[in-house]
Amino acid sequence: MKIKFLGAAKTVTGSKYLVTVDTNRYLIDCGLFQGNHDLRRRNWNPLPVNPKEIDSVLLTHAHIDHSGYLPLLVKNGFKGKIYATEASYELCKILLPDSAHLQEEEATFANKYHLSKHSPALPLYNVVEAYKTLNHFKVIPFAQDIVLNKHVHVTWHPAGHILGAAFLELRLHGQRIIFSGDLGRDNDPIMYPPKLPPNNIDYLIIESTYGNREHKKIDPQTELSKIINDTIANEGVIVIPAFAVGRIQSVLYYLYMLKNSKQIPDIPIYLDSPMGIYSTNLLCHFTHEHRLSPDICQNIANMVIYTPTPDESKEINRSKGSKIIISAGGMVNGGRVLHHIKYYAPDAKNAILLTGFQAPGTRGQIIESGHGNTKIFNEVIPVRAKIHSISNMSAHVDYIEMLHWLSHTNQAPKKTFITHGESFAAEALKRTIESKLNWNCIIPDYLDEYEIK
Repeated sequence: MKIKFLGAAKTVTGSKYLVTVDTNRYLIDCGLFQGNHDLRRRNWNPLPVNPKEIDSVLLTHAHIDHSGYLPLLVKNGFKGKIYATEASYELCKILLPDSAHLQEEEATFANKYHLSKHSPALPLYNVVEAYKTLNHFKVIPFAQDIVLNKHVHVTWHPAGHILGAAFLELRLHGQRIIFSGDLGRDNDPIMYPPKLPPNNIDYLIIESTYGNREHKKIDPQTELSKIINDTIANEGVIVIPAFAVGRIQSVLYYLYMLKNSKQIPDIPIYLDSPMGIYSTNLLCHFTHEHRLSPDICQNIANMVIYTPTPDESKEINRSKGSKIIISAGGMVNGGRVLHHIKYYAPDAKNAILLTGFQAPGTRGQIIESGHGNTKIFNEVIPVRAKIHSISNMSAHVDYIEMLHWLSHTNQAPKKTFITHGESFAAEALKRTIESKLNWNCIIPDYLDEYEIK
């Protein structure tokens, strides 16, 4: 048995772990690399394993850095099943075609303005190929033992984080291997906390997005209230780039609580993201996976002005007065939010509110760093709007919460692999686990392979 790290090694994107058992090959997650140019180039490199030789994909959750490579895998010959929870499948039905649509738009833009050395510039995959990928999905219930072959069993356990998110328990030749995926937090206002890990873990693969940080104790609702009221006092507009799945729903929940308690004025709140609209409506369908009552889910949906079409999106910036605009994506790397940033960023009375991790090299990270300018649609845009960040809205565990989760298993794994984090975050988590738990930890490099004995 072997495990090879095809992504998420010393970076927070591109999650792909190849597990080889005898002659069978299983891919745990299949995400796109995001961030700087060198990382994104990896999406174009041939996968180090022939997709035709992969038996199946086991998906922890639907976020693009875990699922966005799937259409390319199918395009290049993958014939097997993609196992996922029901909510993950429902989210992939909108996320994967949207990912393809954005890539088609970028290729069209690059061709129009001759921005690529390739002629013509092409997307990684198109919308038709994304929809074709959905035919490979097989929905799996939580906590059910799935037999992949006589030697390989797998179970999906709730991980919090977003709808459908799971950590995976693989049992191979008597060995128990846990893939954490992205773990949610115990005190998340919407999602239930992750299930505790099982005992007798032999090998463990964990995320380290916030491996070097403890989330602030400040209530995000309090921070959000101050930012909104200060901006409205200046007759400004608040633009909130947010991930369509998970983060937008958290932002909407806090805004609902603030409006309901009259802590902010009754100004328009626009949800300008077809994906965000779809994901928000899914909360009302999967009420068994989260803390919110059906009534609150419906009230949140009624509070927001949905703008699903491009024409409705354009009308937002023509309307006068203070307002809140929530739009995907969370790292400001694409989508409708670019139009709003371009329109509102040059005016100092406005505010841009970043609500999650900004990977190095993304436009969100450049804006967050206070660079002063950003490039949008090949045009340099001055950023004079006030920039705010609320890190405590993250749906990822910090290092203290991760340590607490790990402490519930009854023995030290033979090896703990630390992935899905920048090098400094992974190194910090490694030091913490080694000093507090005395476990054997490894931070793998890209394409490293280890034998599971």
